[in-house]
Amino acid sequence: MGTLYLVRHGQASFGADDYDNLSELGIKQSIRLGEYWRAKGLKFDAVLVGTLKRQAQTYAGICEGAGFDMQALQWPGLNEYDSHAVIEAIHPQPLQKPDTPELYRHHFRLLRDGLTQWMNGVVSPKGMPGYPDFLQGVTSALDHVRKTHDGNVLIVSSGGPISTAVGHVLGTTPETTIELNLRIRNTSVTEFNFNPKRHMLVTYNTLPHLDSPEHADWVTYA
Repeated sequence: MGTLYLVRHGQASFGADDYDNLSELGIKQSIRLGEYWRAKGLKFDAVLVGTLKRQAQTYAGICEGAGFDMQALQWPGLNEYDSHAVIEAIHPQPLQKPDTPELYRHHFRLLRDGLTQWMNGVVSPKGMPGYPDFLQGVTSALDHVRKTHDGNVLIVSSGGPISTAVGHVLGTTPETTIELNLRIRNTSVTEFNFNPKRHMLVTYNTLPHLDSPEHADWVTYA
């Protein structure tokens, strides 16, 4: 039996023109996770990473902290959905930058509604695959891990694919998968045990590397 570790990227640049870059704190979170794993002596037999910059930057930070030098297999099916396209599919009018608590909440209310409609086949966000194809991209990575490995495997991805993987393994409704998605934290760790037949959830959305008073203000969601 193997163990699959799924890590969400570090804090990105929410509200900036280019979200797809880690913030300074996001880099620190990633390095800290690597340091934690180094102290535990955890090593991986294989690594899969999406092709987005924030995902690659997170793995680079983990490698820096852990002293890893393993080449990651790029897996486009682990890329995040386009949140702007999801929102525009149900709210085509321009939105203000979410720079106040109320605008932030409004952004995520629209995102929740847009995701629900996309996952149920009601809307087709511009430039995005249908949800069945998005799901297949995630499950193809899970299938690859089951069929190819039996040790420790690392996936570095985003909240959407990770919550989709958990929802797939547990058989949850789209609405439950969305709630999992919107609560996942930056650099959080989700663990599956796996064998050649299936994956089994062990933990979800944990932050063992930030579980100390000096890192309390490092916990972020976007």
